[in-house]
Amino acid sequence: MAQKSNQPIGIELAKRKLITEADIEKALEYQKSHPGKKLGDIINILHLCDSNELIQAVGEILGEKAILLDESDIRVNVSDYISLDIAKANKAIPFEADNGKVKVCFADTSNKRAIDTVRLLLLNRGMVMDKYITFETNIDKLLDSLEGVASDDIDTSRDITGLVDSIIKTAMEKRASDIHFEPLVDSLKIRYRIDGKLVNAANIDKEKQTQIIGRLKAISNMHQEKQESQDGRIILYPDYNIRVSSQKNVYGEKFVLRLLKKNAGIKRIYDLGFPNDEKLFKDCFNKKNSITIIGAPTGEGKTTTLYSVVDVLNKSDINITTIEDPVEIRIDGLNQIEIDQKITFSDSLRTVLRQDPDIILVGEIRDKETAEIAMQAGQTGHYVLSTIHTINSVEVITRLRKMGVSDYDIASTLASTVSQRLVRKLCPNCKIEREFTEEEKEIMNSIAEKYGEKLDFSGKTTFDAIGCDKCNHTGYYERIGVFEVLVVTDDIKQLIANGVSSIEIQNEAMKGSYKPLELDGIKKVLSGETTLEELNNKLIMY
Repeated sequence: MAQKSNQPIGIELAKRKLITEADIEKALEYQKSHPGKKLGDIINILHLCDSNELIQAVGEILGEKAILLDESDIRVNVSDYISLDIAKANKAIPFEADNGKVKVCFADTSNKRAIDTVRLLLLNRGMVMDKYITFETNIDKLLDSLEGVASDDIDTSRDITGLVDSIIKTAMEKRASDIHFEPLVDSLKIRYRIDGKLVNAANIDKEKQTQIIGRLKAISNMHQEKQESQDGRIILYPDYNIRVSSQKNVYGEKFVLRLLKKNAGIKRIYDLGFPNDEKLFKDCFNKKNSITIIGAPTGEGKTTTLYSVVDVLNKSDINITTIEDPVEIRIDGLNQIEIDQKITFSDSLRTVLRQDPDIILVGEIRDKETAEIAMQAGQTGHYVLSTIHTINSVEVITRLRKMGVSDYDIASTLASTVSQRLVRKLCPNCKIEREFTEEEKEIMNSIAEKYGEKLDFSGKTTFDAIGCDKCNHTGYYERIGVFEVLVVTDDIKQLIANGVSSIEIQNEAMKGSYKPLELDGIKKVLSGETTLEELNNKLIMY
């Protein structure tokens, strides 16, 4: 192996007469519109020289062992060594193992964090890493094919009715929340969303696409001839309500199935990840003549949290009415109303106020009219619970202002706001314990110090996500919430009434019980529930 060269890789390749100066110009021009691509990868993408000769030369120039990695070179089950999530995040593939030594191919051997992550994972399992380099396009292509791990139970040879049934039942078995049927140029891709992440389930022959779409329309009670967007529902499976949405794209009609399990049961609020602090819960939710709003992006568990809160508040002497789109879980003792295209949240809310409710759950505040009626309900003796789309609990105030709600109404009625994110929990079946690295400690300490906190790592360890059959080889199983709670004190009410910015409101809140999402997330990393990498994927902290 030659020593690593200090010359630019293009010049070194030209010296070896693998490419010309004109080729370098072509590659550099391509790089202008693809700034994340390395020159060696671009030369391979543009087919400017033989791929095998190119990767060997790149390896020599960088002082690394190199291989033009192909499916036939992968002689191990990748997920036996690292999870597919780790492989994708670090652009790495274990491809051969012998006597405790594992050959691992990387797209970028200069990425020290990626190298150390995989090396430590293998070291914790008593194995030594033998490092190789290949093209990033090779890594991406192979990882895409490996993602099909979720499809093991789908029998693509069955007739159309059996095939669609197999796709749906397999999704249920694997705890998927959604199924995506995605028409591509030469196939129909099936993907499952499991614990918030999309994974490939199967690629179906293009010739079956029309029949599969026809079957989906038939069981969803949709118009067969109509190709515009449609909504439907599948009721063939006794334990599930399945909402169906279709949307035409350039290669056909895409379908998304949302799987809602009937009688799934309601989790305790603390099991969801809400801080185990009874006083904080009472300060946040045990209110009258006011409104509590949960703010978070789509898909972060707002409705699930609302159900858990209502379950605590549901008593025989309290009249609770919910207005939802749709009713996802039916709860004894509640009056649950499902809106449709003819009846809006605001229409239903007006009617509900004449039904003598104590507590009103409004599934979502979408517009000024609903916001104002909800505020009025909170001002006239009711306790209102609702959700809104915002990035954190303080920005709920900003969102209401932008909807046109007055500072006076917000200050006089808003009791508390909650924000949350769902992060994946480490799989208890395959996680491996290890010490925190100094880099991890430094990252978490810097975040904590920004909010005036000091972390204690004594006796604390973390875990690596490994991957096994139970967790679909991701290293994670189910999710837990990361929360922040803003209790609107008298001082904060005054700031809202004065029209101050959300930054000033947050600074005042920090003097009390308010802790940002990042701090609760770090606590869950320190307690071994999730990983710093997973938390950062959700909150982008560093």
